[in-house]
Amino acid sequence: MAQRILVPIDGSPLSSKALEVALSDYPDTTVTVLYVMDPIGSGFNIVEVMRPKFTDGAPPGSVSMEYWNEWYESAHEKATNLFDAAQELADEFDVTLVTAVEFGEPKHVIVEYAEEHDMDRIVLGSHGRSGATRLVLGSVAEAVTRRASVPVLIVK
Repeated sequence: MAQRILVPIDGSPLSSKALEVALSDYPDTTVTVLYVMDPIGSGFNIVEVMRPKFTDGAPPGSVSMEYWNEWYESAHEKATNLFDAAQELADEFDVTLVTAVEFGEPKHVIVEYAEEHDMDRIVLGSHGRSGATRLVLGSVAEAVTRRASVPVLIVK
């Protein structure tokens, strides 16, 4: 029986459904919800923040530190809101969640986190993106399933 379940969340309906499945299908386990701050996949628009010329001593093409800080704070706020919503759902199952925030590309970070924290299973939604972005950026669920050393449950 799985003792440590990792549920990556991104605010999509399927990530919420994955959490609900983890909570209902794996009682008496430790459930960790993971939010991955992904600057590329979450809307950090490099085109908008590229510096057209040297300012503040930064080379052309560098990201404005002010913009970066705003994005970072916004991502942390999103994580907090997602964790609050996740805990509300977990309260229905009388479970206290463990929460974690990591930075990077979700398909890599999820697998690395699971390995580094000795997770027994990963439960995740089949996709968080839709339309063209899903096709262009690829499927996180598919990549995690291929790379993970632990069982992965994909929720549709």
